Amino acid sequence: MYNSISMYLSVIIPAYNEERRISKTLFDIDKYLIKQDYQYEIIVVSDGSKDNTAKVVKNLTSRIKCLKLIDNKENHGKGFVVRQGLLEAKGDIRLFTDADNSTAIDQVEKIFPWFDKGFHIIIGSRDIRGAVLDPPQPWHRVFVGNVFNLLVQVIVGLWGIWDTQCGFKALSAEAVNNILPRCKINRWAFDPEILKVGKKLGYNIKEVPVYWINDPNSKVKLKGMVKMGFDLFKIRWNLITGKYA
Repeated sequence: MYNSISMYLSVIIPAYNEERRISKTLFDIDKYLIKQDYQYEIIVVSDGSKDNTAKVVKNLTSRIKCLKLIDNKENHGKGFVVRQGLLEAKGDIRLFTDADNSTAIDQVEKIFPWFDKGFHIIIGSRDIRGAVLDPPQPWHRVFVGNVFNLLVQVIVGLWGIWDTQCGFKALSAEAVNNILPRCKINRWAFDPEILKVGKKLGYNIKEVPVYWINDPNSKVKLKGMVKMGFDLFKIRWNLITGKYA
């Protein structure tokens, strides 16, 4: 499955003002990966954080040997820093995951076998059979998510993909190098853009069910949803005008 000499797995974590919880996430990820028999790296990309996120991560590099920091002094958006981290990474497989550790790193074991079967894009899903949300989301969050997913399928054309927004996605190095330089969305709807460009280039996408820890205190802001909607139309326009050629 992997070459013990080369870098096998890169884990990219975009972070904005995450000084309070980034340490636990990094220790949890490293604790799991250090037991595996493949080479790995963990890359935190600070998106112009106003707090001490970058300082906290930098101080941890002496304790977590495979940890690297990309410290952007200005805020560019999650899409920008995810692309930055994926392109900077060296792994044959490059996974990006959220700083809140809502999907634990051990879920990557569900992803690895699909690379061996020829897939280049494997994404975690909370909306297919086998997925577990702990605790379950309230009905209004489910409703909002379903509406957004319908918009993604209709506007962008990602038919058959049921969860584009789960922050646990892995791409092969080849897919990263072919897809990401073509992408334009820096902030809200960067996930659907990556998936759509990947499909246009002929890469098959596999959804795998994950165990996802739901934060009941997180909130869906109307302003964010509106901006994501605008980004979807930007993607559609880019498709029409050949911007992804």
